[in-house]
Amino acid sequence: MKKITVGFAMCGSYCTFSKALDSLRQLKELDYDILPIMSENAVSVDTRFGKAADFVKQVEEITGNKVICTIKDAEPIGPKELCDIILIAPCTGNTLAKLAAGITDTSVTMAAKSHLRILRPVVIALASNDALGAGAKNIGNMLNRKNIYFVPLGQDDHVKKPNSLVADFSLIPQTLEFALKGKQLQPVLSAGSSKKQ
Repeated sequence: MKKITVGFAMCGSYCTFSKALDSLRQLKELDYDILPIMSENAVSVDTRFGKAADFVKQVEEITGNKVICTIKDAEPIGPKELCDIILIAPCTGNTLAKLAAGITDTSVTMAAKSHLRILRPVVIALASNDALGAGAKNIGNMLNRKNIYFVPLGQDDHVKKPNSLVADFSLIPQTLEFALKGKQLQPVLSAGSSKKQ
């Protein structure tokens, strides 16, 4: 059987990069081919969580492929059918808002648009401090879109950050399996909910 190719796209939610790298390693161990995609900010901005160049190096070492990080290089993903599925992990609230509004001004939003053009699934692993605030309408909008799937998400700190939602990155493999079959895992996790679906 043909190996499944995942377009693994990373946006600038830098505090979740370590989780994203763990997921990347896990998908590689599960024998997926991986096409890495990173937003312009993800490949260029150094933060207290690490240097951008170090993250790029790790991503390329894990996947064995060069990172796509420009709109020009992301555009052929759909027409050339380079991926079976695209995963945006982490997906920032900013990127989610752009996807909801049809704005294509980064490598990640272009990759998603190009891929959706050929009616293939896009999976979103959201990490946003404003998901239950101004970003809530964008979640609702995208949940209603064809070929869009969410990694199950929940509040990461309901006391200090009551509007924040983060995807459960451990559920990425299962979410991908379901999305490839056109199915959505329970998208919103409740406190103490089981990971079994």
